[in-house]
Amino acid sequence: MLKEDLINRLKTIVSPYAQNKEALDSIHEETDFINDLKINSANLVDVILDVEEAFDIVIDNDAMEKMLTVKASMEVIEAKLSEK
Repeated sequence: MLKEDLINRLKTIVSPYAQNKEALDSIHEETDFINDLKINSANLVDVILDVEEAFDIVIDNDAMEKMLTVKASMEVIEAKLSEK
């Protein structure tokens, strides 16, 4: 999957939870879900669940703890997809 496609899919997934819409509009690999998009920790769990559903993967707790930025999330998603 192309990097831009993955970022766009993540943008769609996090969109309902992002409080900072300006940061969402300019989302990139270094975007931090909590600090930049202002997604609270409870909604971050919802984001993970939505990612699991969208990509048909299972994300364990260790991987979940790493998914705080777009880049880290992309790495986890790509690793899980390669395991299939």
